[in-house]
Amino acid sequence: MEKIIVCIKGVPKPETVKVDPERHILIRESAELILNPPDKAALEMAMRLKDRHGVKVTVLSMGPPNVLPILKEAFGLGADELILLSDRAFAGADTLATSRVIAQAIRTLAPYSLVLMGLKSIDGETAQVPPETASLLNLPSVINVLNIIYREGKFLVIRETNYGEEELEIEPPLVVSMSPKLDYFRPPSLKRLLMAKNLDYRTLGAVDLSLPEEILGLRGSPTKVAGVFEKVLVQRGELWKGEPEELAERFLELLRVRGFLKI
Repeated sequence: MEKIIVCIKGVPKPETVKVDPERHILIRESAELILNPPDKAALEMAMRLKDRHGVKVTVLSMGPPNVLPILKEAFGLGADELILLSDRAFAGADTLATSRVIAQAIRTLAPYSLVLMGLKSIDGETAQVPPETASLLNLPSVINVLNIIYREGKFLVIRETNYGEEELEIEPPLVVSMSPKLDYFRPPSLKRLLMAKNLDYRTLGAVDLSLPEEILGLRGSPTKVAGVFEKVLVQRGELWKGEPEELAERFLELLRVRGFLKI
């Protein structure tokens, strides 16, 4: 088996999300990022295959430089090579523009047998990047995968469908998006996390990947967002104090006023 490539994403921690009201995009540079939870399944499956077959695992992520701690987290789990896809030209990319960058980066890493991704990202919830990337690479795409077994030069892929589980036998290379429903997720190695403090990694931009800027980022995104806004929580409740009988009568009166009681 050739090496495995795992694509992971740093997503904004929910309470740190900010939006650009003019460009209608998330402001990722200032957000506190966490590893996209579904991507943990992709990393875990890569490590299981590495344990069984001794294969090299390369992890890549597209985003601003503050994604680096997420890559180091992947190294703590057992990744061998880290690649950051970062360029101002990538900013504001929709799923298609993102897939173009990821697909081109994967081409530069050939030969490989398997590309693993999480099923979707919690900041987008589209699940489009894995199959779009596979299409651009002209590779088979399998989604919502529960397990992968490599034997006799082929992958046995077990995926969840609306009607149960399905087994597929596919020759490499292929692109797989993992279901988050794995039975076990290993903890990171403390030794490797300490090693990651001074870890070398590669950074690739638009020029390195020979990608024209007109197909990247906001310019190259056919998806148009009409508007974005930050959710504002409005407290509408009231705090009542008093004796139980008094509070009960007050509550009954409120129900009468609102039309819930006719007595």
